[in-house]
Amino acid sequence: MLTFALLLAAQAPQKPADQDTTRPVQVAPLVVTATRSPLDPMQSPLPAAGLEAAQLHRDLRTSLADVASSVAGVRAASTGAEIAKPVIRGLGGARVLTLENGFRLEDYSWSDEDGPSVDPRLPRRIEIIRGPASLLYGSDAIGGVVNTIPEEIPRAGAGERLLRWNAELFGASNNPGGGAGLEGEWARGVWGARAHLVGHYAGNTQTPVCELDNTGFSALNGEAALGVRGATSSASVRFSRFGGEFKLLEAGGLGAAIPAGCPGGPPKPATETDTGPERKVDDLRVQLLAQTLWHSLGLEARSQVQDHTTIEVSDDITPGQEVETIHLNLRTVSLDLLAHHHVGVMEGTLGVSGSTQQNTTSGLAPLVPGATTSGAAVFAIERIPVGRVSILAGLRGDVRHIAADSNATLALGAQTRNASAVTGDLGVVVQLARGLALAGNVGRAFRAPNLFELFSNGPRLGEDRYEIGDPGMKPEVSLNVDASLRWQTAKLRGEIAAFHNRIQNFIFVTPTSRFRQTGTVSAPDSMRVYLYGQARSTLWGGEASLAVDPTAHLTATARAEYVHGQNDAVDQPLPLMPPARVVVGGEWHTARAAAHPWHVGAEVEGVAKQTRLAAWDIPGSGLTTFDIPTAGYVLVGLTGGVTLHALGRDLALDARVRNLANTSYRDYLNRYKEFALDAGRALELRLGTEF
Repeated sequence: MLTFALLLAAQAPQKPADQDTTRPVQVAPLVVTATRSPLDPMQSPLPAAGLEAAQLHRDLRTSLADVASSVAGVRAASTGAEIAKPVIRGLGGARVLTLENGFRLEDYSWSDEDGPSVDPRLPRRIEIIRGPASLLYGSDAIGGVVNTIPEEIPRAGAGERLLRWNAELFGASNNPGGGAGLEGEWARGVWGARAHLVGHYAGNTQTPVCELDNTGFSALNGEAALGVRGATSSASVRFSRFGGEFKLLEAGGLGAAIPAGCPGGPPKPATETDTGPERKVDDLRVQLLAQTLWHSLGLEARSQVQDHTTIEVSDDITPGQEVETIHLNLRTVSLDLLAHHHVGVMEGTLGVSGSTQQNTTSGLAPLVPGATTSGAAVFAIERIPVGRVSILAGLRGDVRHIAADSNATLALGAQTRNASAVTGDLGVVVQLARGLALAGNVGRAFRAPNLFELFSNGPRLGEDRYEIGDPGMKPEVSLNVDASLRWQTAKLRGEIAAFHNRIQNFIFVTPTSRFRQTGTVSAPDSMRVYLYGQARSTLWGGEASLAVDPTAHLTATARAEYVHGQNDAVDQPLPLMPPARVVVGGEWHTARAAAHPWHVGAEVEGVAKQTRLAAWDIPGSGLTTFDIPTAGYVLVGLTGGVTLHALGRDLALDARVRNLANTSYRDYLNRYKEFALDAGRALELRLGTEF
């Protein structure tokens, strides 16, 4: 959470540390992501949701996008069990900005095929904003924001000392394997420190009909922070690491694009060997925060240095030897200066930000050229409450410059790209009655095309596709209208939201009817060609969520979502829009004050068949789009957990069964859908304790 926000939040009532957290809570007591200062979700012009520590601990999925998909309107575009990107209201890739503690994550998740470099077991809270947030965060927040908020650095009273440890073990039967986490915190007077380390190991994915070879992964992620907090000032430094090796499924070839060992595919090798493409990721971040109160202003400085490397290796090119097909490195330095003010009933934030980024590329397939990207921005946001009405307005200006190096392999000469934009937002929240609010928001947002969309020209082995960019891409500019009705009482929490988003120069990547050629025109290989395109487009839809506590021991939940995406230029559906989804569930649990809380629950998820498939001729290419359909499906899941006192301490045991009926299905947003089923039944267990 922002350091200034923490000081303000400390004055508000907080959840007691020993409060029972077994009951699901979809709306959190504070949101900072929507305005950069603490805000009741009922007062946020844009729909905001929060996932708390109890929910994150019980959800053992290893990608941030999969965990965030438990929120209405949020889905995950995945490549296997670990690599996934959040999709909010049909917008994914570079249009959903991922933050860590309010810092932009600058990794290759702005490529369509990579996921954010965040382990969802590290943060204590995740905040999600559904809708454009370019006003606060600039380019790449055109579709929404996912902010992971770590545990606060602890503090102790004068002359006091704090030392506390938490540990957990977890495992799963699908992608069989497990992991462990260790967390410690220390404080003495105004000084405090925290450290958290999580390790994962997982084997191959098991579908209902076969095992998918070369789909396991391993990862070691963690963070460490040190801070000092005085009466009016504070400073901290945080180090984060995300990294691992993620194996990538290979198709069987053109005309037999089925993995080895699966029905219809090539036979499984007699000797099990660790072969196939693999993605290696290493991400290091250092974050510096400092704040002070000066008269009526809260002054805040935030800086981050990030070094991110993504490597793909293959052993098919030189048998018995790993060869780097892709080697990308991204180094980013950023600085934000913020001034938070409170004058009368008005409160707001003024800010300036700047960043510089260096991309280098090597390997057999450079994919994109080396490039330097720099940007700067200035923004202001004000919130004015007037009786039952709260008005939020803001304005931002951005400039962005890309200087791409020449690259003979990509047939590119040195070139530059400049982009600038003015974005704004106007939102109104009306308190209709106690616990009932109506919100409306109009926002203008922008997104500059990234290196992949401009210059990509190479294979992505993990997705069995060959991508071709378009150097003539223009920045996207959107006008989004959003409305929602929210209610929050002791026994009822819910929201109904609708949106209409018109995007000029909408950038999309679409599968085509062509396969990459190798050697001669008559000898294609199995890699389908994906082209980046651009057109004016319109997305509209909505989502609804509801949680009801009919008794002190029962909670019922439901959520639903729908997105309609249209390419206005050709009057055809946009590719890769998520189909409609409905999820209902129930949980029986102890009362909040129970000494040994427990819970059991079930959830049913129904996903419709996507009948709106992209199908149009691509101008000047002689190709036709080829959106790949999937059937609808229903999945059933079970959850349970209990906290027991044993061995002198409290032990929390959580269990979850996914896809209970072992249903065969293909997720429309799974990049393996053309040649593989999704995962079958999985049992997940977690044991945690504090000592």
